[in-house]
Amino acid sequence: MKDKLLNWLNVALMWDFFLVLSGFLWFAIALLGKAAGVPLGFDLWHRLWEPLFTPAIGILMAGAILSGVTSWISKRLNSGAGG
Repeated sequence: MKDKLLNWLNVALMWDFFLVLSGFLWFAIALLGKAAGVPLGFDLWHRLWEPLFTPAIGILMAGAILSGVTSWISKRLNSGAGG
């Protein structure tokens, strides 16, 4: 059960990471387009920053910390049980 939950958490974090990464790439390309005067969706990205990308970054950071803590606790419990 614990392994299944951790696997689900890792898969969700992977998808969240790709959402954050694609948002960053979109931001970089749209910013270059805005500087060049070509509309590449910077205004739409800016409108989505608060409701989509900010929570996605927060979830990614919290999930990475949670995953690391559970892995650390699991290693400590396994090394303590083995003697």
